[in-house]
Amino acid sequence: MPNIKSAKKRVRVIEKKTLRNQMIKSALKTAIKRFEIAAASKDAAVAAEAYRYAVKKLDQAVAKGVLHKNTASRKKSQMALKFKAVAA
Repeated sequence: MPNIKSAKKRVRVIEKKTLRNQMIKSALKTAIKRFEIAAASKDAAVAAEAYRYAVKKLDQAVAKGVLHKNTASRKKSQMALKFKAVAA
C-alpha cells in the first residue's frame, strides 16, 4: 500500500477508471454476443438492430479510450461481413 498522499489518490482514481473500463467492455461484449446470436438466427431485422447497437458500442469504447480504433474497425468489418450474409 502506498504511504504518500498522492500515491493513495492515484490508487483510488485507478480503481474508479478500472471499474468504468470494465463496464464499457462488458456492455460491448454483450452487444457483440447479441449480434452474433441474431446473425445465427438468420433474422435480418433483429440482426440489423443488433448490428447498429454493437457498432455504436464499439465507437463509444474507442471514444473512451478503452479500445484501439483499429481493433474496433476490424471488429466492425467482421460483423459487417456476417450481417451482409444474413441480409442477403
